[in-house]
Amino acid sequence: MDYDKIVTTTVWSPGPGCHGGCGAKLYVKDGKVVRVEGDECHPWNEGRACSRLLAVTQYMYHKDRILYPLKRVGPRGSGEFERISWDEAYDTIEQKFNEIKEKYGPEGVIFCQGTGRDIGGPISFLCYSFGSPNWCQLGLAGQSCYTPRLGAMSMVQGDPCVADCSQFWEKRFDDPRYELPKYIIVWGQNPGVGCPDGFMGTWVVDCMKRGTKIICIDPRWTYFASRAEHFLQIRPGTDGALAMGMINLIIQNEWYDKEFVEKWCYGFEELAERAKEYPLDRVSEITWIPEEVIYEATKAYATNSPSAIHWGLPIDMCPEGTTVAQAISILWCITGNLDVPGGNVIARPAFGITMYPYDTHQMKDMYGDDIMEKINKKRCGADKYPYLANFRGWAQPDVAVQQMLDCKPYPIKAAWIQTTNMLGGQAADLNKHYKALMNMEFNVVVDSFHNPTTMAVADIILPVATFAEKESFRAWYVPLQIIQPAVQVGECKSDWEINLELARRFNPKVREMYPTFQAFADQRMEKSGYTYKDLQENHGGWVFPTEGLSVPYKRYEKGLLRPDGKPGFRTPTGKIELYSTNHEKFEIDPLPYYQEPPESELATPGLFKKYPLIMVTGRRSPVYFHAEHRMIPWLRACDPWPIVEVNPDLLKELGIDDGEWVWVENDRGRIRRKVKANPSMNTKCVSVPHGWWLPEEDGKAPSFFKSWEINCNLLTPVDTQSSSGYGGGAYKTTLCRIRKIEAGEQCLTPPQVYDAAERSVE
Repeated sequence: MDYDKIVTTTVWSPGPGCHGGCGAKLYVKDGKVVRVEGDECHPWNEGRACSRLLAVTQYMYHKDRILYPLKRVGPRGSGEFERISWDEAYDTIEQKFNEIKEKYGPEGVIFCQGTGRDIGGPISFLCYSFGSPNWCQLGLAGQSCYTPRLGAMSMVQGDPCVADCSQFWEKRFDDPRYELPKYIIVWGQNPGVGCPDGFMGTWVVDCMKRGTKIICIDPRWTYFASRAEHFLQIRPGTDGALAMGMINLIIQNEWYDKEFVEKWCYGFEELAERAKEYPLDRVSEITWIPEEVIYEATKAYATNSPSAIHWGLPIDMCPEGTTVAQAISILWCITGNLDVPGGNVIARPAFGITMYPYDTHQMKDMYGDDIMEKINKKRCGADKYPYLANFRGWAQPDVAVQQMLDCKPYPIKAAWIQTTNMLGGQAADLNKHYKALMNMEFNVVVDSFHNPTTMAVADIILPVATFAEKESFRAWYVPLQIIQPAVQVGECKSDWEINLELARRFNPKVREMYPTFQAFADQRMEKSGYTYKDLQENHGGWVFPTEGLSVPYKRYEKGLLRPDGKPGFRTPTGKIELYSTNHEKFEIDPLPYYQEPPESELATPGLFKKYPLIMVTGRRSPVYFHAEHRMIPWLRACDPWPIVEVNPDLLKELGIDDGEWVWVENDRGRIRRKVKANPSMNTKCVSVPHGWWLPEEDGKAPSFFKSWEINCNLLTPVDTQSSSGYGGGAYKTTLCRIRKIEAGEQCLTPPQVYDAAERSVE
């Protein structure tokens, strides 16, 4: 076929739904994208393309995609919407939000995001332009997604870091400065089928092909477990005990890097004393991992430098998630594997550019040095959690949802919902979040398809552009890269277009400063020396820094990490803080420790007797991203049903057949799932993939695409957050049971919610 043009761009959702970073080639004919491939010239993916990217034309041109702004004209839940113009949509939002601001203050509007899409930049920009302090991942109990790990790394070493798989170099493995990790610990993630933050799972495979050995820590048998030299099948939620036990072994056996610890670490003696509380036999009992397996895996990692750790979301969802991440961070520090080739490399954004502010330093860079002081006056949870008040910009989601219900200490009366189908995906305690959103006077949802959230609570729906239809840029680690449009579909607009236009309406200075998105991008990219058009026309859409703070290694020796230019780390002591002085200031334990899950055989023996299985949710599907893509034919064919994975021995004991539909239940409710026998599952655990709803079913109330019938978050609690406010969402440690469905038994429908359902958008 002859194509009208081929556009190279950077992938970021919507479309694939992912955290992005790959290069793609979009083949255009007659104004439509008709073919998609990975860009073989892009250093991240080198031509690879995931199933979601390959199916993006089915996403873009799906018959059910929302292509125009919609206004609700019937009661909430009726599914009655009518098409309106963008001007009417913007005018209505501006009017309603300003009415709420006048009555309740700007804090009366909460700005809610999910994951994926380049959303952190545009939604925080809109939130703060409006004047609200409440930017939040509403529904994500304990803010249990990467933020606990980011916070812990900030407290220990002053910066985030990632496993070094040569991604910091344009020539990748051929760069002479790079050294291959001898071992990579893959901890709590199956990166080959997921989409980690700023990291491609295939990079680990690339290292394996070149000789890197794997240590895998996971409750489930995964691709990496099957190829691991050491597989540690851990009890869900006990990662903190394992990390402390590993620290103890490393110190006892003197496997640590004595020179690095002596010169660059603070609090080693206190750490060593705390670690003594975790002898091998105790850790084995807590985690279910045999003593010899823990010992050999720890020795292999600690005595073979360089080695790296790649970790995942289950760390955040452990009880006291920040302190679990603190302990794991300490592992790469005391073994001398920090910011060295093949270790865990400190990851600053490309050229120091802030676009998605994921730590306090970037918040201040983007919004000024006084931003934390401004938002903390009213930010949900800031008065309760000093850690939260001093790190990043999130409002605390468990506090926020309760405040939406009881209006204390002040009312929240409207929600801006962007990149999140929270009632089909991330919201723990589904009923509570449904009630909270129904309690709002006005809700705006920005999305691509109708889903349980749009149908249940939206008053205005705005159609969002896919990555193939938008302008954006990416500075999440390296390289610096742009996203450029290939086509226009319907009247869809990008998150940046939508949010900048509303920000201009709420803050006239924004209109003067940023009349177009490219003006904003050029201002943010100024320190790189490049403009949007430079990258578009002369550099293939991406460029690597060649010097300065974005380039590894051992920047702590060169004075590149501290604002004062002195050697060391961006921490209060200037050293790696094994004993956290910030934690001490925030009145939480300065040293890491283990906390038992809130529901377990040990913590709640009575509940365990009734519900003797650990429900592990959230395992990734290679064809879905969270709650997206169930309507895409190619992808749904690969993973057609909401399942529960169960050990065959347990099925035999319960008299349940493989493929049978069963109840998964606890005191919070019950859901239907189709059994899939998995012999690698521990007989005490079941795996329940999250994000399920059925787009082929009725979207109107009370069905809401069967979300209340199959969504595992109906069973998941809120208010299990860590003492820091970050971490502890019990998505992987909730107790349940499975049983046969008896004749006549029905699923529960959404709760009845007074007259809020009758509210009109007018």
